[in-house]
Amino acid sequence: MDTPLSVVIGAGGTGGHIYPGLALADALRRRVPDAVISFVGTERGLEGRLIPGAGHRLHTVDMIPYDRSLGAKRFTLPAALLRSAGQCRTILREQRAQVAVGMGGYPSAPVILGARMSGLPSLIHESNAVPGRANAFAARLTPHVALAFAAGGARLPASSRPEVVGMPLSGPLAALDRAAERDGARRELGISPDEQLVLVNGGSLGAARLTEAAIGLATRRRDRPGLRLLIKTGPAALDETRARLRATGADRVAEAVAYLDRIDRTYAAADLVVCRAGSATVAELATIGLPAVFVPYPHAPGDHQTHNARTLTDIGAGVLLPDADTTADSLDSLVGSLLDDPGQLHAMAGAAARAGVGTQHRDAADRLAQRVLRLAGHPLTPSITSVSTAQ
Repeated sequence: MDTPLSVVIGAGGTGGHIYPGLALADALRRRVPDAVISFVGTERGLEGRLIPGAGHRLHTVDMIPYDRSLGAKRFTLPAALLRSAGQCRTILREQRAQVAVGMGGYPSAPVILGARMSGLPSLIHESNAVPGRANAFAARLTPHVALAFAAGGARLPASSRPEVVGMPLSGPLAALDRAAERDGARRELGISPDEQLVLVNGGSLGAARLTEAAIGLATRRRDRPGLRLLIKTGPAALDETRARLRATGADRVAEAVAYLDRIDRTYAAADLVVCRAGSATVAELATIGLPAVFVPYPHAPGDHQTHNARTLTDIGAGVLLPDADTTADSLDSLVGSLLDDPGQLHAMAGAAARAGVGTQHRDAADRLAQRVLRLAGHPLTPSITSVSTAQ
């Protein structure tokens, strides 16, 4: 083609929408190195740090969240959507976009509406087992829908033609071989051969319930050798968590971090993960075969995190622990029983592969890129080895 490939991706709010968008961008660039790829987001989400940090241009619009907690302000949503869709139409024109992609989250809907207003082809990717509000709306504006999980298509409009492509993952996660990288990753983290590592991951912003329970677990285990905890708090709770661990002496067995720059290496070193059940996290754990205790966020729209988790817990690849039941005592009992039973951990690690669940995500970024290229009318080209992202 004489005109360079230009794709605009709407992704924002949390890492669960942003990281798959970045994985798609990487897959497109591997095929079309001179492609012009830019993102649309807002001023309030993680996209302001993650997208420019990955080397991509971020355009911001005035969209507001689909959130009942906004109170009366939520009634301004239609006006905000129309205003931000107009902004997206201008962005699409300035970028000479050939296709628009919505990865979910509230910045996604105006991109798809802006594409509809511009007469451009568009595609949405639904990452959850229950569609989010933005994609449920956007699916009425485009027939091109890609799914991370088959269950995600059940509540979409009949006019959509969903196809399961899996969850786009960064190159290091898609290619991770836990067994091969385990020893090296554990040395990097200072984990001795006789210790077991539990990662407590509250997601991109952290989770107060998980952090609180993990502090209590570390306090109980501070004088008992053999267990190490790595607690991902997000930036807001980092200082307080570190201070509480020091105050009780629990920092002997636990470390708190705001982010994990190489989450693939942490996964390789870990024996067990305690985590929320965001779609990206569930897909990552299914792909690499890491046993997990899932604590779904109870206020997720449509309880989608519980549905996400069940794609693994129903096949024995994880254990479901309700948020309300997640305390230091319950975590101590459950984590202890799992770590004391290597046979069960081994069975959980292999369950996703045996059920064929994990493999669908390894090449998801490439499959999604192929769909985008077809919509753009661009010749399909083979993929090249992928690059790294952080979480």
